[in-house]
Amino acid sequence: MIDDIWVDPAVRALRPDFAVLAVGAYGLRNGPTDDRSRAWLAGAAGEAVGVEDPKVEAWREAYRAFGAKPQRTRPSVDALVRRMPLPEINLVVDAYNTVSVRHGLPIGGEDLARYEGAARLVRAAGDEPFEVVEKGEPAVDHPEIGEVVWRDDRGVTCRRWNWRQCVRTRITEETTDALFLLERLAPMSLEELGAAGDELVDLLKVITPGVRVESRLIEQG
Repeated sequence: MIDDIWVDPAVRALRPDFAVLAVGAYGLRNGPTDDRSRAWLAGAAGEAVGVEDPKVEAWREAYRAFGAKPQRTRPSVDALVRRMPLPEINLVVDAYNTVSVRHGLPIGGEDLARYEGAARLVRAAGDEPFEVVEKGEPAVDHPEIGEVVWRDDRGVTCRRWNWRQCVRTRITEETTDALFLLERLAPMSLEELGAAGDELVDLLKVITPGVRVESRLIEQG
């Protein structure tokens, strides 16, 4: 799965400093938030980067580059560091949110069982389906033309780079195989990106000692 992930040249042209560390985790035993993950979240709240951290500002700049307004639709890490205490979702989501705010790093989590085809980061044509829930009912939205989106063969899985995930591929307590996308812009170093990936894997191994993990760094060029 992770060997097929790709980034469109149009996105590469927008931010040549972009890199993504893809982590696949197989055989997870997810579950509701417990005392372990509450401790992770509490610790991360005390160690989180600030909203003015250069790594967070880099994502606001990236949003402006494709026409988004980051004060209205915030990059995921920007939204998270403003939301303390961190929300309790489930063990796996708690784990990657913990790593995200500590490093100032957007992290997306996807349920591989609900994926269709390879993940790819592209600039949208504008007609791709994006599955959401509005007023408690399933609905389909569409990205703006030129918007940076993650997608698979069925449609958009995350709008505005890392702003909002579709309901179809989100990680639930029933998720067993997952894809994590750790997204880096300068000034974050590739070394810190790798360290964040290692921290995430360590937490996943606490959740599921026998989890099988693979990773791949996707850089520009």
